[in-house]
Amino acid sequence: MIKSELIALLAEKNPNLYLRDVEQIVTTIFDEISDAMARGDRVELRGFGAFSTKERAARVGRNPRTGEAVQVEKKYVPYFKCGKELRERLNSK
Repeated sequence: MIKSELIALLAEKNPNLYLRDVEQIVTTIFDEISDAMARGDRVELRGFGAFSTKERAARVGRNPRTGEAVQVEKKYVPYFKCGKELRERLNSK
């Protein structure tokens, strides 16, 4: 599912809302999650999971084409930990 499909599905389930309003709600939620993660905050959605960031230390890497050593800067990467309810739902049959 992509974002536009999610918006269409939510609009279909909520016929009292305009499509543009649903689009604005979805965009705002994603923007707030992204902004919180950019600030280093953790976003926890009970039953779904938690979004956070992890720091990867600087290291010396290798250019796969030339084999030359390259310095890779320290960086932050997004991390998602699945919630218990979602994990159980994925594994139930």
